[in-house]
Amino acid sequence: MKFNQRKPLLIVLAVLISAGLLFSFVNKNDRLFAIAKNLDIFASLIRELDSYYVDEIDPDHLVSIGINAMLEELDPYTEFIPEENSDDFRLLTTGEYGGVGALIGNRTGVNMILMPYKGFPAQAGGLRIGDEFLKVDTVDVRKKETSEISRLLKGPANTPVFVQVKRGEDTISVNLTRRKIVISNVPYYGKINNHTGYIKLTDFTTNAAADVRRAFLDLKSQGITSLVLDVRDNPGGILKEAVEIVNLFIPKGKEVVRTIGKIENVNVVYKTTKSPVDKDIPIVVLINERSASAAEIVAGALQDYDRAVLIGRKTFGKGLVQTTVPLSYNSQVKVTTAKYYIPSGRCIQAIDYSKKDENGNSNSVPDSLRNEFKTKNGRIVLDGAGIEPDLKVDSKSFAPITFSLVARNLIFSFGNEYFRKNDQIPSPREFDVDDNLYKEFVTWLEGKEYDYTTYTEKSLEDLVKYAKREPYYEDVKSLIEELEKKVNHSKEKDLITHQSEIKEALREELISRYYYQEGIVEASLKNDEEIKKAIGVLSNQQEIQKILTASVKK
Repeated sequence: MKFNQRKPLLIVLAVLISAGLLFSFVNKNDRLFAIAKNLDIFASLIRELDSYYVDEIDPDHLVSIGINAMLEELDPYTEFIPEENSDDFRLLTTGEYGGVGALIGNRTGVNMILMPYKGFPAQAGGLRIGDEFLKVDTVDVRKKETSEISRLLKGPANTPVFVQVKRGEDTISVNLTRRKIVISNVPYYGKINNHTGYIKLTDFTTNAAADVRRAFLDLKSQGITSLVLDVRDNPGGILKEAVEIVNLFIPKGKEVVRTIGKIENVNVVYKTTKSPVDKDIPIVVLINERSASAAEIVAGALQDYDRAVLIGRKTFGKGLVQTTVPLSYNSQVKVTTAKYYIPSGRCIQAIDYSKKDENGNSNSVPDSLRNEFKTKNGRIVLDGAGIEPDLKVDSKSFAPITFSLVARNLIFSFGNEYFRKNDQIPSPREFDVDDNLYKEFVTWLEGKEYDYTTYTEKSLEDLVKYAKREPYYEDVKSLIEELEKKVNHSKEKDLITHQSEIKEALREELISRYYYQEGIVEASLKNDEEIKKAIGVLSNQQEIQKILTASVKK
């Protein structure tokens, strides 16, 4: 085995050699002795397995499993990053990489382009959503994993890459030149109406605050008098960017967040350092269950200062801070070192990973153990479960037929075919799926499999299963059979009953082909319940003040 193929094992051995020095301190530090002892046992175990196990073992693979299993005992955010994954990690933290600028994935067992980013090589070279990968350079990638294709597409900026794809019945070949790809944290911003601006913030990678600032200043120049900041589905990212975004709306010198851990150098208070761009404009922040980490800091800090009204659903509850520590052989470990505490003093972490039940599962903080804190105006807020909205809007539910059409990629596939036949459609705000287009879709579905079980049918199946265990089942059998006839769904009827939500799914899918990621966001605003709620709140200054001065709990 080549030397560089055994990096994880060598990492352990290197640490072990260093740890030999610790034995002289056994009496002084039992913890260091325990670490050295167990590293010795671990290295001995791998060595003996390599010598005695009946089949050949892969030390790299075994050690990686051991490392990952060990870290899983702590929390989901502490992870080992081997050298070969460092580029992917850098992309997550900086939003930058060298490549062609396209989101790729696997649909119906085929690797394809899911979204080319506007203005980057893939889109400029004519690649489209739904193009199926055949070759990258000289490599046949039809049976490759998506991650392998991603690695082949990436590379230093200004280097060539050949890509061959299948589009319908056609084979398309393009020569692209890789570029430094910088993904914007704000894929879309604009005016919802004459007075209200809207900014969609999807990440907190490098330049997130600059992206928001630029969008906000442009909207102000267009005369907006209120703002909707949308951090729904935002997984978070760089803490500094969150602090600077809060600083756009909060005066200089105010605490935004503090981190508290077990070692002194992670205990830091982060304050605003600049004069705000606008400390008075009414703001609504949209949140949901997938808003996490830095997104929760922004939403929570603005709530704690009574600077914004939060609308949506309770956030994810990730209040843990990770620090990246370099290890041997260009590997790294991302380790949880502290917890976040926002200005009111509350921690937003929802799950206590230090305490596990008898099955080894971590549990959410129970309501009885949540503590009360107060916002600037004296509103009562609670810790231990993410950030709760000031105004709740329930999540939208969809009919089983809509789920089936989306899950089976039928709406996606129809979008591909429609795009190949139609050069253009109206703008995202103007385009609608009219009755004629919907009829075209329904006709296209004929002969395609998309059956499903409705909620009522599933409930009836459960009823039959349990009824058969009872001695009186034969007495009610005829009634159950009659009920089954009445509740059995008709796909054709459901296509009519639920056409409104199916049309909306079709609309957004088709718009994505012509207007890319920003088009999807703009299209979604039309029927967004949270947006409607936000407009209603922002149109009434008295309502805003009422919300921001009311007690959440008496």
